[in-house]
Amino acid sequence: MRRRRSRRRRMGARTIARLTGSETCDDHVIIQSSALFPERMVQHVTALPIGGAEQPHHSLFKDTGVSDSGTTTPTSNGDDGSRSRSNSDDATSSNPRNDGMERNVSTPNDALHLERRVGLVSGVALIVGTMIGSGIFVSPSTLLVKTKSPGLFLVIWAACGILSTLGALCYAELGTLIPKSGGEYIYFKEAFDSPRHRFWGPVMAFLYAWVSVILLRTSSMAIIALAFAEYSIAPLMDTLNFCWPDDYRYTLTRLAAALCICLITFINCFSVKLATKVQNVFTAAKLVAIAIIIAGGLYMIGIGNTQYLSQGFEGSTTSFGDIATAFYSGLWAYDGWNNLNYVTEELKNPFVNLPRSIMIGIPLTTVCYVLVNVAYLAVLSPTEMMQSEAVAVTFGTRALGALAWLMPLAVCISCFGSANGTLFVGGRLCYVASREGHLVDVLSYVHIRRLTPSPALLFNSAVALMMIIPGDIASLIDFFSFTAWIFYGAAMLALIVMRFTKKDAPRPYKVPIIIPVIVLIISVYLVIGPIVDNPKIEYLYATLFILAGFFLYIPFVYYKKVLPGMSYITTFMQLLLEVAPSTAMAED
Repeated sequence: MRRRRSRRRRMGARTIARLTGSETCDDHVIIQSSALFPERMVQHVTALPIGGAEQPHHSLFKDTGVSDSGTTTPTSNGDDGSRSRSNSDDATSSNPRNDGMERNVSTPNDALHLERRVGLVSGVALIVGTMIGSGIFVSPSTLLVKTKSPGLFLVIWAACGILSTLGALCYAELGTLIPKSGGEYIYFKEAFDSPRHRFWGPVMAFLYAWVSVILLRTSSMAIIALAFAEYSIAPLMDTLNFCWPDDYRYTLTRLAAALCICLITFINCFSVKLATKVQNVFTAAKLVAIAIIIAGGLYMIGIGNTQYLSQGFEGSTTSFGDIATAFYSGLWAYDGWNNLNYVTEELKNPFVNLPRSIMIGIPLTTVCYVLVNVAYLAVLSPTEMMQSEAVAVTFGTRALGALAWLMPLAVCISCFGSANGTLFVGGRLCYVASREGHLVDVLSYVHIRRLTPSPALLFNSAVALMMIIPGDIASLIDFFSFTAWIFYGAAMLALIVMRFTKKDAPRPYKVPIIIPVIVLIISVYLVIGPIVDNPKIEYLYATLFILAGFFLYIPFVYYKKVLPGMSYITTFMQLLLEVAPSTAMAED
């Protein structure tokens, strides 16, 4: 039996050698430079196990070494993470064929990692572009249903912006204190991983990655893609003046959403620079659309249409739970204010550009949201807003006349840009969690030339594609939105803890301690308020989903059990996608 296995391994090695033009050596293949595997692959995909050579496993899926601190040490390329970036930078700059999209030249001691290619403008565009999605165009009236008056409606919109700004300022300190990608994941791991209690930091980080990667990030992308499909298919059907059956409409909508996700995935896998350019262009386009809405509303106010705004706070709700759920609706529209913290390692001069991007992006979004809702109330009554399926489209029909067609187009542009930013950020969270040893090993690999985390991006897209199949996932996600504020509150607690445990660490940016305390208190209110006021079984389901992460963490991460065959899958995916293990970005 042992001879038969050895013979199979040698046959498999010879097969791959014939396909790739490489040399064989017992159980391994030494990849040579060829058309399929260029020069860069030589350094990072060498001595790959083919048939039975066991590698040390340290978690559910990992095929690389993991230190006691939880950081990965790739073994496929023998890189210890200490190599310099200077050689690769010199090679890239001296290459006349380099177009900025990929690397064609590398040097023998080049460490593979993501590069700093996100500047201040792209950082602002990433924040604004992901925050402004379909909500402000389609369903701002959801908040109006809970508040029951125009005055309280506008106050809650502004208050949500202020709360988001306060939270983002705390994240600016976290991001400059711990200049690593991954957002809350890496902050939990750093803050709660003490020498005495090494269990709680990694487990909190894992639970956050579990909920975000499997549910929150991917479901958000699916909802945005479905909104894009709805507002691209509906005008087409109206133009053709054909009453399509519901089954056809359902199928076309899902196909359009899938096409949107696939296109965005290709863009992000192809080039970081291209993805940021797309984000910049679509963010600028949606700001132009918002400016048109605001200008139309101000014109209507100028000619005396203030009867709905003058109702003020008449009939405002006094319910504890209604105000909390109104904040949920508003904060869902503001979601994305922390997105830049997921790409800190790719941000140019993060100690300056991270706080600046936050201070520019979030106040800009807040002003846009408040003025857009004022414009809506200058044209539509509260009842009309609550009954409208797409408030911006109804507004365009009333106020813009012949230019009303701009509103469905604006929704499509806004959704596409927001989905692009959501995938860009979600892929980085998946990438960092894998690099730290908590997810599939191959998800921490990057493309050898384009330097994009393509396996993580493809995984996020695959989960999002599965989520567009159900008829209505938005109603389920509403009950999971409160879980986001559990983790936001935990991030504020992490900041407070590190004020004591890392009191001597350099802080390029520092907020008054009262700000994270206020955000923490509000987070507790937003989590407990709706449950106390109107308890529902869905909240229990959401809690159980979070706790289900323990059943994966304890055996597969803490006790380092591993599924059989993962080394084969990792090798196959590495060869198929032309990816290789990466290291963390060296601090400048």
